[in-house]
Amino acid sequence: MHHRKTFRRLALLLLLAPLGAQAQEAALETQVKTDSAAAASQDRIDKLDEQATTSLQSYRVAVQRAESLTIYNQQLQRLIDSQEEEIESVKRQTAEIDNIETGALPFMLEMTDTLSTIVEADVPFLRAERIERIDNLRSMIDRADVTAGEKYRRIMEAYTIEADYGRTIEAYRGELNSSGEVRSVDFLRIGRVGLYYQTLDGAESGRWNSKLGNWEVLEGSYRRSIRDGLRVARKQAPPSMLKLPVTASEDA
Repeated sequence: MHHRKTFRRLALLLLLAPLGAQAQEAALETQVKTDSAAAASQDRIDKLDEQATTSLQSYRVAVQRAESLTIYNQQLQRLIDSQEEEIESVKRQTAEIDNIETGALPFMLEMTDTLSTIVEADVPFLRAERIERIDNLRSMIDRADVTAGEKYRRIMEAYTIEADYGRTIEAYRGELNSSGEVRSVDFLRIGRVGLYYQTLDGAESGRWNSKLGNWEVLEGSYRRSIRDGLRVARKQAPPSMLKLPVTASEDA
């Protein structure tokens, strides 16, 4: 552009050469003003063009952001809808669980009471341990932080333990309260048909008489059988035949 202006001035000087000096100076001044105005106008055009380009770029960026926000909002709405469905599902399941627990509570209480009746009427082996298990069940049933499924599982576990007592042989040491005297003795439980004891020195042996509801001392001839039964229960001797009185046979 600078070269064009210089060329135009030179051309104008050649055209104004026949004119006087004053005329030439006036013509040059006019041309300079015209060129300055044209340059200023071109600068404004360039700035406007630059602003338009910048605005167009900003508009395109804004459109892209708007499209991205639209896609994000749609995805977010789907997520919200999914969460609301999940919340409703959890509410329904919670209501169903509450209904199940409400309906199952009387049944579980009845099962626990039945278990307590069984223990009270049973041969008095491990009495404290079994009563404590039932007391724990009753306390657990009243707890809101334990699910109905866990309560039922624990009750069935207690029933399984009681059922296993009828199929096993066991030896354990405990206290015998007989005739107002408390002694430490070894107990021998054979299923549920016989509960026997022997003093630690082996001098006395006895059994629980379910018919009488009391302990009775056995004849000395049974001491060896009870001693052998204790060894078998402790896995200190192989299984063998034991000659012992059985309450079930007498009741029959």
